[in-house]
Amino acid sequence: MSEQAIVATNLSRNFGDFIAVDKLNLTVPKGTIYGFLGPNGCGKSTTLRMLTGLLTPTTGSVNVLGLDIPRQAEQLRLRIGYMTQKFSLYQDLTVQENLEFMGQIFGIPKVERKRRIQQQLMTYGLDQRAKRRAGELSGGQRQRLSLAAATIHQPDLLLLDEPTSAVDPENRREFWEQLFDLSDQGTTILVTTHYMDEAERCHGLAIMDAGVVRANGSPYALMDAMAVTVVEIEAQQLRQLKAQIIQLPLVRSAAQLGVRLRVLVSKEINDPIGWLQLQIPTLAQAVMTISRPSLEDVFVTCTGEGRQ
Repeated sequence: MSEQAIVATNLSRNFGDFIAVDKLNLTVPKGTIYGFLGPNGCGKSTTLRMLTGLLTPTTGSVNVLGLDIPRQAEQLRLRIGYMTQKFSLYQDLTVQENLEFMGQIFGIPKVERKRRIQQQLMTYGLDQRAKRRAGELSGGQRQRLSLAAATIHQPDLLLLDEPTSAVDPENRREFWEQLFDLSDQGTTILVTTHYMDEAERCHGLAIMDAGVVRANGSPYALMDAMAVTVVEIEAQQLRQLKAQIIQLPLVRSAAQLGVRLRVLVSKEINDPIGWLQLQIPTLAQAVMTISRPSLEDVFVTCTGEGRQ
């Protein structure tokens, strides 16, 4: 039996002349959380839809849970859960009725369905709100209900399309604890996100831009493999200083963080602090330190202007 939940080879999707996803290659081991990070319109959601058989690839092949997609998409649908950023709930139904409906959709027998509903209510802290309408719940509660509904049939694969875009940091953190519980039980999870802290929690990560995977690997491996050195600068008149620094040809980007500038210098430069001071003599008065790369630094160097 394959240890890979997903294998996609040269996967592309065109809409007319527009290439939404371009020759994507992807391998996701079973029981892992794999993230897609990228700006709006980069192809994340299109990729998820091709992997589930909702969208037919223009070229390439996809194997999900041992099934050939999209040819065997109908067999796959009973083995996956799908949760979108818009929370696909029926607002006028109660919490329990939403779970009951989803249980029926997936053909769970009545006795087993009743057991699963009670289990989901307890697992996701909704047992005291079972009779409340979904439309009356807070953002975090709706999120938990959406996850409970998406997993009521105990799917082998769970797909989450920007699932935490409408909730606060505390609820996001709790949500991720629940995802790790599911992963520990053997569920493979694909998640698209805009949040760097969420992306860092994934076991594996693809950074997408303009339909292309620009970087692929564990978050820490991606940070370690960066082709830049991060220099943090504390100095006066940071706005003017930034305007000067970003003109330098071997500076990939510069961003202000409070009283500091975070500057990404190409690794072609062996002594980036000395080089910056040579280029801009006023930096001799500044406090300059080498800093550990962050996932945001990886993202900046892989997407948009960071690649120019």
